Amino acid sequence: MKRRRFLALSAGVSLAGCGFQPVYMPTASGKAGVAQRDLAAIQVDLIPDRPGQVLRQALQDRLEMGASGVAHLYDLSVGFSIAGEGIAIQPDSTVTRIRTIGSANWSLIAQDPGRTRLTSGSARAVDGLNIFDAQYFAGDLENEAVTRRLADALADQITIQLAAYFRRRATASG
Repeated sequence: MKRRRFLALSAGVSLAGCGFQPVYMPTASGKAGVAQRDLAAIQVDLIPDRPGQVLRQALQDRLEMGASGVAHLYDLSVGFSIAGEGIAIQPDSTVTRIRTIGSANWSLIAQDPGRTRLTSGSARAVDGLNIFDAQYFAGDLENEAVTRRLADALADQITIQLAAYFRRRATASG
């Protein structure tokens, strides 16, 4: 137990010495840091279809981080798609496993009169879905679970990319 504490402490000290700071680091007074404040000021535009709604909800959960009532300064526009391909094909040409690939292209736009595009990026996640000779309901539940996992992975990637953008911008201006 003592060894773990020592390793954790030494890793923290060595990372601090090289200038590493957590992206969501609060200020010295304990208030939300630059990245957290700016992330909370993002309004996520509507994303069509049920998978888009799931991604939008995942993004909102990560961006707000419990900071409700923050004025929105930015709009996040996201294009989202899910594609599937059969990867386990039986001799009779039936597919028993599908690889699902979620892709999201996003743009962060300032809510200024010129609608300035601040940054953009993309995210990609891969998951899988087994197809069994089961009831339709079970297949539908499995498909919903895969969609949720893809949305969570994409929301994590987009949030990190946005937080890194806000940290770079704060470092460059301050």
